[in-house]
Amino acid sequence: MKHAVQVEVLRELLQQLDEGVNADAGGVRAAPATTYTCPDLAKQEWARFFRGHPQVVGMSGDLPEPGSFMTTEDFGVPVLVTRDRDGVAHAFLNACRHRGSMVEQAPKGRKTLFTCPFHAWTYDAAGALVGLPMEAHFGAVDRACLGLVELPCVEHLGFLLVHPDPKGVIDTEALFQGVAEDFESWGWGRYVVGLEQALDMKLNWKLATDTFGETYHFKRLHKDTLANNFHGDVLSYRSYDRNHRMILCLKGIDALRDRPEAEWRIEDGGFPVYFLFPNVVINVDAHRIAVVRVYPHPDDPGRSVSKISYYFAPEALAENPALATTFSEAFTRVVAAEDYATAETTQRALASGLLPEVLFGRNEPPLHHYHNTFRKALDLEPLPFLAPTS
Repeated sequence: MKHAVQVEVLRELLQQLDEGVNADAGGVRAAPATTYTCPDLAKQEWARFFRGHPQVVGMSGDLPEPGSFMTTEDFGVPVLVTRDRDGVAHAFLNACRHRGSMVEQAPKGRKTLFTCPFHAWTYDAAGALVGLPMEAHFGAVDRACLGLVELPCVEHLGFLLVHPDPKGVIDTEALFQGVAEDFESWGWGRYVVGLEQALDMKLNWKLATDTFGETYHFKRLHKDTLANNFHGDVLSYRSYDRNHRMILCLKGIDALRDRPEAEWRIEDGGFPVYFLFPNVVINVDAHRIAVVRVYPHPDDPGRSVSKISYYFAPEALAENPALATTFSEAFTRVVAAEDYATAETTQRALASGLLPEVLFGRNEPPLHHYHNTFRKALDLEPLPFLAPTS
């Protein structure tokens, strides 16, 4: 983030504190309970946002060197992601071209060859079929046509992107619209992965995302945790076409009042949180980030899995090897035990059919933005305001 932008944001937060105001969405909106419970809507989201849209499968640090690989099935397609000998990332359907068995089942590792356990057909990191036992017995085949099914894959701004459709398009300009300049300045491409975890929760995937969308709850739900370090009810907010950036306000901002602006740094008074459409939330701390990817259950709108990966500047981990554990434990203690646990009670109430809607206050603009973004992508009308916007 450019220094001029850091100063602009910190000034805004200080002004909000002084004036007792918050980011303002202009009114209160109502979201129908079916947003989180409707099976038909969930099927549309699964098809449009996950099976039909590029997915962030990880960061550059997940493939730290040539020969690195990772696998995922988070969006309903078994995927193998590799880094070849030249350092180029590739993605493939994780299925042998002989009988369809997975060629790799480990979540991560380092290999130059991938051998199907069924009949030992073998592929290299660029997907080429390089080994076929008893080829004379099997029969004549054109190896050049029997490489792994390749999926579109792009490495950009430190992110690994894969499209589940072999004919899909990855438009990085559209995917990172509004946030690319910030991401480039952070330099996350050099970060290394420190720890990963998965939270399987009984709540809709959008309800999980909602918990990252406002600071109204900090002084209430997080009164014994986040409220110790954050000013609640304060938020710098910028929305773009499908993405957004929020800057939460750290209590350390108060110390900046007596320092020249040339010395201001965002980490001293702000905590950036980015949303990447459709399901990625990036929490930015000094020399470390937590990347949350929220996936719906393909058959149950009341369930979701949050994959949380923690990445660090290499020098930060070298200085404090325990940082990965302490950072992840603190993050999970708040997200799982407070945010998600509370949201699970919301899901149960919505599933009863007795609660017709939930409300998004004017002090919760991120909720307005991404819910209307989801709705627009599904050709639905925007959520209505309940009151005049003046």
